[in-house]
Formats: sequence, structure tokens, C-alpha cells
Amino acid sequence: SHSQQRRVSCDQCSVSCDQCVCVCVCVCVCLLHYRMAGSKTVKFQLHVPDLGELCQVLEKGLRKNFEEVKVCVSECPDLTQEPFKFPVKGLCGNPRITDVGGVPYLIPLVQVDKVYNMNTLAKELELPGAFILGAGAVSSKTVGMNAELMPLVLTENEGKPAVNASYFSSVNPADGKCLQEKYSDRFCDCDFGLLANLYACEGQPGKVMEVRASRRTGEDSLVSCMRKTMEEHYGDKSIALGGTFIIQKGKAKIHIMPREFSSCPLNTNEDVNNWLKHFEVSAPLICQSVMVSKDPGLDLRVEHTHGFSHHGEGGHYYIDTTPSTVEYLGYFLPAEFVYRIDRPVETHNVGRD
Repeated sequence: SHSQQRRVSCDQCSVSCDQCVCVCVCVCVCLLHYRMAGSKTVKFQLHVPDLGELCQVLEKGLRKNFEEVKVCVSECPDLTQEPFKFPVKGLCGNPRITDVGGVPYLIPLVQVDKVYNMNTLAKELELPGAFILGAGAVSSKTVGMNAELMPLVLTENEGKPAVNASYFSSVNPADGKCLQEKYSDRFCDCDFGLLANLYACEGQPGKVMEVRASRRTGEDSLVSCMRKTMEEHYGDKSIALGGTFIIQKGKAKIHIMPREFSSCPLNTNEDVNNWLKHFEVSAPLICQSVMVSKDPGLDLRVEHTHGFSHHGEGGHYYIDTTPSTVEYLGYFLPAEFVYRIDRPVETHNVGRD
């Protein structure tokens, strides 16, 4: 609300201004970009195209990267059903995204004290009781190790406890393979650590964008192609999508972080890739994705996708490894706002693939 605005200095420039009105090349526009009162969180209003228009834009772009493509407005399927088994029916209702923490809290050396909570986060997003999905890391203080997190949380609200349907994946010390576990089978909290890119909404049914793509002919993943298409079409306007997609056929490349954090500084992408454990996993894979067409000067991770399965494989998704046979089916919505939470003061671009 407007009452949350106060006199601030923009993160992108040295101009001090009322209601963050400044004439500078950064995208600081009245009522769009301001710090929330009593908080380090920065809230930014995103561009939200008409759904039909966005479907046309994405279909045209995806056709350059996939042999068969269809993007249309449809009713969100019941996500409580197979194969999703989410704790809510849909992706609709006050959609927003957040970038919490960041890779600089993981590398070059970890900052293990960076712990966050989904219930607290929902209130910071001005949406208590939100359903939250996306990609992040577990809290090593809770889990006792490092691991990939596939968050699926219906946060607490008005006395109703949270429903945590998340998964997490680690490297099995017994055989070095992927070990995926249901979070609530071992833990009863809603904590996470270090970093996360999340989509939040009321979890309601409603109209969404349905994306079908098969037989990849280009070099980009589904997510990268969608994000780049929006960036090319909408230019300086920042558009964010969140949602879920299924790899229905084929295989995919993923990574899982080792259980132990690196004791040696990871200073380059090569260092990071050598530290990560890479796997090829099989369909069906249910992925949760957040993407932003253009960073509006908030040091955002512009795309981040994690996936889980009902056959014990999951982690950080890169791209399919079977382009001639892969089939994708996804459901997405554009977010109205992005909330930048606990932005690292010292940043870098290493390890953001």
C-alpha cells in the first residue's frame, strides 16, 4: 500500500527521493519500486501482459526451439491430483514472485546462518496463507547437510497449520546417486536456507497459460527459451512467470549440491561445476520454475527451476537430454510483483546457471 512508502535512497543510484521518484536509467518509477516500511525488502511492480497476448508471444518464440508448440489460455488443472499432488488446486490469486537471499550466500564460501521460514516469508509477501513453490536450498541447520529443495508449501493462516508437501534431494553417501525424500517424512518445519526463487499465490483455480512443447530443435531449455522470448519482445519491461511443468517423455540433466559445503572458495563457474554432482534423470519429472525477462536492477536470478518425481529422482533442472523425444506440458502465470528479500550486499554472477 502507499502508506508503506517512505523517503529512501534508490539501490541503483545516489539520488534521495520521495516515493522513490528519480530520473535515472535505473527502472525506479513512482509507486513501482520502493522499500517496504520497517523492512529490507524491496517491492517492484512488474509488467503484466494480457494472457492471450503473452500466449501468442511465447508460442512464436518457442517455435524457434521446438518442433511442436501450442500455448493457450486454459483452466488450471486440479493440482491436488496426479501427477502433481500439490496441497492446493491452482496457481491463481494475487500471483507474485520473490528472490530470497542469493548465490553469494552459498559461494565462494557458505554463510550457514542464512535461514528463512516460509510462514514468515508469506507475511513479508503481503499474502499470509500463500501457496509457495519454486527452487531453493534446505536449511542445513535443520536437515544437517546441504541439499536441493523443491518447495511446495501452503503456509499457515488464521490458526490453520502449514501444509509442507516439499521434496529435497541429496547425494546418497552409500552409492553416490540421487536420493530424493519427502520433507515432511523427516521434518516438521517450513525453513529453508541461503537462497530461493519462489512463486506465491492464493492457490486458487482459474485461468492460466498452458504450454505444450515437444521435440526440441534449438539449444535452449524450455525455461530459457520462454524467458529469452519475453526479454526480446518486451524489452525493458520486466515480466516474471511462475508455475509448474511436467517433462512427460524423455530425460533431463540435473545437478545436486554435495552434502558438505565446500571448504575451499569456489571462485569461478568451473569451480562450481566441478563441485556439483550431475545426473541424468527420467520422465515424468514435475518441475517448479520462476523466471524474469529482465532484472529491474534488483540483482535477481533470472531463472531457476527445480524438479521432483514419484520415482525418487529430483534436483536442479538444466535441460532435457533427449531433444528428439522430449515432451513438455506446463502451466504458468505472470506475477504482479517481485519482492527482493535479504539481497546480498556483496554480489557476483558465479554459479547462477
